[in-house]
Amino acid sequence: MSDLESLPEAWEVWSAEDDGRVVLAYRPDVFDGEEFPAACLPTLYLTHGKRTRRPGTNPTDRTLEQDWFVTFYLEPDVSLNETNRFETRAEGLERTVELARQFDDGEIDYRALYQVPREEYFDRLDNLIGSDAAES
Repeated sequence: MSDLESLPEAWEVWSAEDDGRVVLAYRPDVFDGEEFPAACLPTLYLTHGKRTRRPGTNPTDRTLEQDWFVTFYLEPDVSLNETNRFETRAEGLERTVELARQFDDGEIDYRALYQVPREEYFDRLDNLIGSDAAES
């Protein structure tokens, strides 16, 4: 089972709550508003219950409140388009660490998640990660 000690070095535990919620940030040292835009800080959330209440969801759905969710944001309005819902925190944490590793290894095609291409930013992010996601 994965735990936070097995995170890639580029990821930092931004917060870890007593209730089990965790927020991870990718290279906050460079997403400082100068080198990279602070709003573009890649962030992983492990939450008990759905983190956001988007249109079409029922906030009183007890099933959603009991499960653990992993959400990966590249920016506030850009996220990985997959449902990561788990019955246990351990399963959610394992997926959180796996996504962190995949991003760090250049295995996530983040370019495909943007509706409006940002080629210059993508090139800089490719260099930071050490991959060429454009070839994916």
